Amino acid sequence: MTAPSLTRPEHGIPRRGGLFRHRDFRLLWIGEGASKFGSSVTTVALPLVAVATLDVGAFAAALLSAAVWLPWLLIGLPAGAWVDRLPRRPVMVACDLASLLLFLSVPAAAWAGVLTFAHLLAVAFGTGVASVFFQCAYQVYLPCLLTPDQLPEGNAKLQGTESVAQVGGPGVAGLIVQLAGSAVTALLVDAASFLISALCLLGIRAGEPEPRPRRRSSTLRREIAEGLRFVARDPYLRVLTVFGAASNFWLVGYQAILVVFLIREVGVGPGAVGAVMAGMSCGGVLGAVVATRIARRFGTARGMLLAELVAMPAGLLIPLARPGAGLACVVAGGVIVGAGVVAGNVIKGSWRQVYTPHHLLGRVISSMQLVNLGTIPVGAVLAGALGGALGLRPAMWVLTGGMALTWFVLLIGPLRRHRDLPTHPRPRVADPTERPGPAGDGGSTGRPVPASA
Repeated sequence: MTAPSLTRPEHGIPRRGGLFRHRDFRLLWIGEGASKFGSSVTTVALPLVAVATLDVGAFAAALLSAAVWLPWLLIGLPAGAWVDRLPRRPVMVACDLASLLLFLSVPAAAWAGVLTFAHLLAVAFGTGVASVFFQCAYQVYLPCLLTPDQLPEGNAKLQGTESVAQVGGPGVAGLIVQLAGSAVTALLVDAASFLISALCLLGIRAGEPEPRPRRRSSTLRREIAEGLRFVARDPYLRVLTVFGAASNFWLVGYQAILVVFLIREVGVGPGAVGAVMAGMSCGGVLGAVVATRIARRFGTARGMLLAELVAMPAGLLIPLARPGAGLACVVAGGVIVGAGVVAGNVIKGSWRQVYTPHHLLGRVISSMQLVNLGTIPVGAVLAGALGGALGLRPAMWVLTGGMALTWFVLLIGPLRRHRDLPTHPRPRVADPTERPGPAGDGGSTGRPVPASA
């Protein structure tokens, strides 16, 4: 049985008004926006709980960031295979409800006087597990709601809303801390956001195509291997995976100790940290707005190269931060980094959703994310260790310097030779030593790569 066509979804799309008038996308958009806003509050609130309430150091704060991303290393591959087997929307709802309960446990424990750092680590890890399944399912579910030509607009709107949430969330976190006198109260915002997300998902009317039936001989291990092979053999997916791993290692590394750096090295107050991080997040909004324009003007391949070239070296402004007017350096660095990273993500994400055969999309995403996001806990732990061994400012120089060099990874593959990324995988020549699979087995679509414009 072939995978259902996604070119003409049965539920239809309004011709005028674009995705603003697409009811089901609007619900997904609202739910995701609420969830991302809550998560951006937690990005500031959880380290503040650890630093201000439990009085932990830079290394312990970095461990919290590592715990959030560690599940990608542990369960990323089987999660992608399970997402390709299961209906995606129920998976997403279950993840939202699990995260809701986990975040409610933190203020409950704090008010009972039994909150510990081990509890925070467990919550960070548990919500990280839920995020793995949610993100895999979400990336596969979006092409079920939108046609391929609408995916760039849909991804840009979702990324833009996420960036807006990242602007407002840290400021709200700082305001709640100032008014309530406790960072744990801010976590209630994230808990409520997961409830809103679950309700919005439940309100979507459109059905989704049934997952492709599994072959009797298929096992979870073979399905995981199929996704890994597809990524490893594709020159575009392969180089983007390596670049994502390298850039995330350094990017999230400096972000893991950013709150501690601002409070203890630069002298920013806990309430003002939210305002500084909100200013840094403005770049993501800009990146989402200009992403499709960059792709049209320069092409998808060159546009992505340009976005990352602008973003990666700009992080070197952050270690220059000083009290007062010197905070402009950290804000400017964050804005430029955010703009380039989000623009590149919009272009890459929309392309990958169209380029990858749909029945493989969950496994391809999880295979890439295993490498892309699997380096994050390592980078976070290294950042904490560097902060303790060298000091916070020298550690920031090392981490942002490493990030500035990652752009050269993109020059290794075929991206630099083309204006646009291909829309379909190149047909693969059969390996005579490889046992052929049954008809309908996954892999290449058999369509040629279009010539670059």
